[in-house]
Amino acid sequence: MENAILKFEKLLKDNSAYFPSLKSEILEAKNPGKWSKKEVIGHLVDSGIHNLVRFTEINYLEKPYYHRPYNQMDLVNLNQYQTMDINDLTQLWFSINRQIVRIMKNVDEKALNYEIILSDASVIDLKFLMTDYVEHLEHHINQIRS
Repeated sequence: MENAILKFEKLLKDNSAYFPSLKSEILEAKNPGKWSKKEVIGHLVDSGIHNLVRFTEINYLEKPYYHRPYNQMDLVNLNQYQTMDINDLTQLWFSINRQIVRIMKNVDEKALNYEIILSDASVIDLKFLMTDYVEHLEHHINQIRS
C-alpha cells in the first residue's frame, strides 16, 4: 500500500495546480461521444465520492461487501462539470482525494483482505480496490495531460 499511497500523493500534488492552469478552450473542448478534460476531472470527483464511501463503509457493513456500480455518464451530465469553475472543481477533486489518502494511510491491515463482490460476481479485496483506484486516477490524469 505504501507505494500506491506515495503515487497517489504525488498525483494530487502535481495536478492540483496544473488543472487550473489550463486554458478554458483546452479544458472545455469536446469531441463527439467523449468527455472534455473538465468532465474527466468531474468523473474523477464522482469516482472519488463513490470510492470514499466504499473505503469507509466496508469497515462496518456485513461481509462480504457488495460493490455498487454507478452510472458515470449520468453523473457527469447531472453534475454539470462542463460549466463549473475550474478552481472550484479542482478544489472539490483535491479535498475528496486528500480524505481518501487519509483513509488509505490508516486502514487496518486486516481490512485490506476484506472481500468485495463485484457486479459480475467476481471477488477482489479492499487492497486491490484501493490500488486500482490510484491506477484509475493516474490513467485519467494522463488523458487530461495528453
